Amino acid sequence: MSSILVLNGPNLNLLGTRQPEIYGTTTLNDIEDKCVSHAKSRDVRCVCLQSNHEGALVDAIHAARGVHDGIILNAGAYTHTSIALMDAIVSTELPVVELHLSNIHAREDFRHTSYIAKAAIGQICGFGAVGYTLAIDALLAHLENG
Repeated sequence: MSSILVLNGPNLNLLGTRQPEIYGTTTLNDIEDKCVSHAKSRDVRCVCLQSNHEGALVDAIHAARGVHDGIILNAGAYTHTSIALMDAIVSTELPVVELHLSNIHAREDFRHTSYIAKAAIGQICGFGAVGYTLAIDALLAHLENG
């Protein structure tokens, strides 16, 4: 059975209450439940983790090697600042789908730069919570097509 890691970065634990006009009212627990359910319907194991700490995210990416077949990463603000996360992705050689709830390209200029995109197989942004199931499907299609 394939296995994927859904990894969420800083402030995503506040989903549902944090700037709902941008991020919606769906909680991270709701998103994680939907991810696990959607993956299970595709006969895939899904593990969800969240941390506000960059090093913990790097550790989770490293630990995914040999355990998971790919990663869906919403790195939050670390997307725009973390060379460490980019290097971790490159180092593990796992396929990563970059994910954002909002359309980062339609927001402030500093959000237009993504270090994650330089190492990811693709990016999904702007579709809110449904982006997670889209990312699962995209990652599984990539895994199935080699």
